[in-house]
Amino acid sequence: MIHRRTFIALTAVTCSAAYAAAWAAGPIAFTPSAFQAAKASGQPILIEVTAPWCPTCRAQKPILSELTAQPRFAAMRVLTVDFDSQKDVLRSLNVQMQSTLIVFKGDREVGRSSGDTNRASIEALLAKTL
Repeated sequence: MIHRRTFIALTAVTCSAAYAAAWAAGPIAFTPSAFQAAKASGQPILIEVTAPWCPTCRAQKPILSELTAQPRFAAMRVLTVDFDSQKDVLRSLNVQMQSTLIVFKGDREVGRSSGDTNRASIEALLAKTL
């Protein structure tokens, strides 16, 4: 019979492995549990608020992909928020528009921008998490 502590430990390891696999695959959809796991990991976090119809969001995507592939940003956890369907998340993060980027260091917000498509300023925003 499995003891309660053993069961809890196994569950934690399994969940951690699932999140680790998701992080390795690139950006994942924002959920409260994914956000908590990202904060608990101690890794830098980027929250990307996007909409499929947004031209600014489309312009940000390749810049973010390139930057987060760099070794200095490789540990960054990227969570995407759908502007159209996740209104509760937008309220909780105080987001007013799509194409908003928010960076966290642990559980502390260290910067945000909206509508920015300049590679250098997006890189400077991400660098605030280092």
